[in-house]
Amino acid sequence: AVPHLGALAKCLSDDDSDVRAAACTVLGKHGEVGAEAVAQYLEHQDWRARQAACKVIGDLGQAAVPHLEAVAGRLSDDFPFVRAAACSALGNHGEAAVPHLEAVAGRLSDDFPFVRAAAC
Repeated sequence: AVPHLGALAKCLSDDDSDVRAAACTVLGKHGEVGAEAVAQYLEHQDWRARQAACKVIGDLGQAAVPHLEAVAGRLSDDFPFVRAAACSALGNHGEAAVPHLEAVAGRLSDDFPFVRAAAC
């Protein structure tokens, strides 16, 4: 599967949420290689791809730590689902995400309740 991770990462921008979820599941099992393949989607023009990328990075553990700064950048995304996914992803990384704690706390006053909940 490793040679195909780039192609699989492209599925993060698929219109079908089931396809995005399946891609997240598979990419989340490939550590650093999966993190590298997914990180570029944090800046994708499609909000669904950015949301999915945040979810994968949130599930990758230590392999994703180098990408937490980019995830923190999504806390100010125009789309609330991306902001919520970024909050959750950073929350999953515990101490590694401490430098971004203030930015996550800033989402506690977000206009959308599910973003506020993800920031808790």
